[in-house]
Amino acid sequence: MKKIIVLMALMMIQAMYAGTVSDSISIPRDGYIVVPEDCDACGCAAGNGSSGFESLLNPQFIGIKYFAQHYKAKENLFVDDVTQDQYFNTLQLWAKVPVTEKLSIYASLLFHFHEKQTLQGTIRISGIGDASLMGIYRLLTSENRIHQLNGGIGIKIPLGKFDEKGLSGINPSFQLGTGSWDYQLALNYQFRKNRTAFLLNTDYTVKTQNRKYYRFGNQWNYAATGFYQISGAGNIILSTKAGLQGEVYGRNRQFDEALPDTAGNALYGKVGFETAYKRFSLGSEVMLPMYSHLAGGDIEAKSRFSIFLNIGI
Repeated sequence: MKKIIVLMALMMIQAMYAGTVSDSISIPRDGYIVVPEDCDACGCAAGNGSSGFESLLNPQFIGIKYFAQHYKAKENLFVDDVTQDQYFNTLQLWAKVPVTEKLSIYASLLFHFHEKQTLQGTIRISGIGDASLMGIYRLLTSENRIHQLNGGIGIKIPLGKFDEKGLSGINPSFQLGTGSWDYQLALNYQFRKNRTAFLLNTDYTVKTQNRKYYRFGNQWNYAATGFYQISGAGNIILSTKAGLQGEVYGRNRQFDEALPDTAGNALYGKVGFETAYKRFSLGSEVMLPMYSHLAGGDIEAKSRFSIFLNIGI
């Protein structure tokens, strides 16, 4: 864990804001920002996801996003198969507002409606989730504006309900919130030239103990994404994207004791698009697991889908 923290400290010059682009491409020069995932419904082996968002077209905005995740869980201890479906659905309200030329503030608020299949039937929970605030600072831009480096630091506010009853299942992440104040460091490197762009992103979340003496494991996310603009006629711009995204989860702890089968990691492949017309941008993404080992193998990642609509401000 110390090595991961040191790595994040060294990389913490990379997070979220961006904007550089060759003169031959019609995307705004401040058009890229990446914010760490805000679907942290809880924070252990599954259910929080690392969706983030990537907008090539509206650097300052307000918007809404829908994010869906599907998992299989081993709810029956007498059966080896992971057969029980779990669906995590989130609506996210978000905004990014400039403070100075290099500094912006990002904010988001989540609304969750989750369900899971158990031997006793279907269990559903819904309600407000946690809120997030982050400061985003542009650390470095090359003279030719091809390279850019950004850093962010933020906090998650525990507005979502944490229910101890949810800890009894295979996936203790089946919650509306962690019940804890959590902290994030985030980094982003961007390369742009002509019609292409390449992004390297990483963020690390430190999770604290809540009032019920439960602490979800810290989480490290990383991603590499390539973009290509396939059209830019008039006021309409269309770009495609593809890449890899990984997540590493530490063990949960209760009364400061590490809990078995709560750590894990997963690697996803992803494809998507983004299109814009004047101040409006629409984007979507599909993610499928290339590797998944969550909760000691008792949870299997299946798929993720997201779609967002932003309005430039």
